[in-house]
Amino acid sequence: MNVFHKIEYWGDRHHPAWLDVARIGLGVFLFIKGIGFISDTTRLTELVNGLKIDLFPVMAVHYVAFAHIFGGFLIALGVLTRLACLAQIPILLVAVFFVNIRQGFSYLNSELWISVITLFLVILFYIVGSGRFSMDEWMRRHPS
Repeated sequence: MNVFHKIEYWGDRHHPAWLDVARIGLGVFLFIKGIGFISDTTRLTELVNGLKIDLFPVMAVHYVAFAHIFGGFLIALGVLTRLACLAQIPILLVAVFFVNIRQGFSYLNSELWISVITLFLVILFYIVGSGRFSMDEWMRRHPS
């Protein structure tokens, strides 16, 4: 059994039901955040351009919006939760360490704290999985 299977096995065995509510809330939050990025792509493009990294900004903007919308939807339903969380981790790492940290570690910097909490939750659900009240579990119990 490799490390990924050990993490998956441990996460499936240690998943309280209240975490499903948090997973659904996280998915809805990411979905709404993705819709916000689509609505205001100029702001997101300015954020990516402000990093001074030679990224193709249009590709980055579309990746962030697509990953948040589609990944948030999958996380909320509990379908391919670990894969959806894995797609969110690089976005949130950039948000925490490159975009939001420029404004400082104050309690007034709410975007930084939201990004940190979201990163923590995404890593948590990458480890523990989707839980009992999810489409993954329903498909596991109803294979036909």
